[in-house]
Amino acid sequence: MGHHLGTKDSLIPLIDRLNKYPIGLVDSDKLREILSLLFDEREAFVASRFPLEEATLAELVRATGLPGAELQPLLETMADKGLVMDMPYAGTTYYLLMPGLIGFFEFTFMKRRTDLPMERVARLMREYLEESQAKEFFGSKTQLTRTLAYEEHIPVTSEIATYEQARELIRRAGTGAVGLCYCRHKKEHQGKTCAKGAPVEGICISLGSAAKFLSRRGFAELKTEAELLEVIDRARDLRLTHVTDNIREQPSFICNCCRCCCELMAGVQMGHHDGIAKTGFTAVIDPEACDYCGTCFSTCNVKAIGLAKGPVFATPADRFAAVKERVCLGCGACISACEKGALRLVPAANRTVPPRKKRDLFIQILREKKRLGPFLTSRLKKQVLRFFTGKRG
Repeated sequence: MGHHLGTKDSLIPLIDRLNKYPIGLVDSDKLREILSLLFDEREAFVASRFPLEEATLAELVRATGLPGAELQPLLETMADKGLVMDMPYAGTTYYLLMPGLIGFFEFTFMKRRTDLPMERVARLMREYLEESQAKEFFGSKTQLTRTLAYEEHIPVTSEIATYEQARELIRRAGTGAVGLCYCRHKKEHQGKTCAKGAPVEGICISLGSAAKFLSRRGFAELKTEAELLEVIDRARDLRLTHVTDNIREQPSFICNCCRCCCELMAGVQMGHHDGIAKTGFTAVIDPEACDYCGTCFSTCNVKAIGLAKGPVFATPADRFAAVKERVCLGCGACISACEKGALRLVPAANRTVPPRKKRDLFIQILREKKRLGPFLTSRLKKQVLRFFTGKRG
């Protein structure tokens, strides 16, 4: 548990460092309380001295002034807590400070932990995200995450790229792992359960190098391709929405999100209608087939379906549902819920292509937030570009 000399000022260098990421953390008393619980004083100091790129133990010794014999076990502990990622490569281990979101906030609740007051942390994170962080997370034109459509509901006349298909992402990743759902685990510590009956355990997927790290540090369990595809099928049976990195190549996760627990879905419901990048499709309802049973209302994970607007209905039997296209993610989770077959996906009017790689995504967000320009020194600009363009290792 964190101890910071009883002063908030000891966390300022850490917050400053975390705010060099595309999604920073808005300073507040609640944020400082969260950080003081997740980082002890030495960990906060080490994290504040991390470069923007991955670093070796020797480089971090120089950056922190701590001897290697003291620093290495500290880095190991931080990796076990999900505060840093360790990346073995060609006989050398590189360490990378994780961002807050998507990063160590999520990792905190991807383990069953006894070293933290989890109920308190869950409450603080919920309040912080609601009160301070939504604009920072959802406030750029380019979003950090995107939705995946249920391929089986895509019109047969439409083309769908490999990067738009959850199953193809799994097949191409090479390695995958499954672990706790951060959002539902956090809700569990607030005494709440998922209204859809979605599980906390074994439902969220990590891919590639992220899966290796998370399995190595006890956050997730490596699974076969067949087992990962079974998770996708289970998520679709529960009519959950697939969300992944907003990139075309090498996404690191597929979350399976519900309307009541997921913070990304909550952001869209709060009015951040572009808070998650949409698929190239939108749901539509056939008013002739719809009997206004209301099943689709509770199925949609962003509350994008409601009573159609128009002339006064002659009788209640004349009512039918309609999709709010501005809100709809185009995931298709609602389609199979309709027993009348009144719902279908159609191509959306505007279809955007995600950035190619994570470095492209991060640079794009930094530019949109004007953090790649005058707010960074020339040296920091070089570090940002070097890290996000993959020039090293």
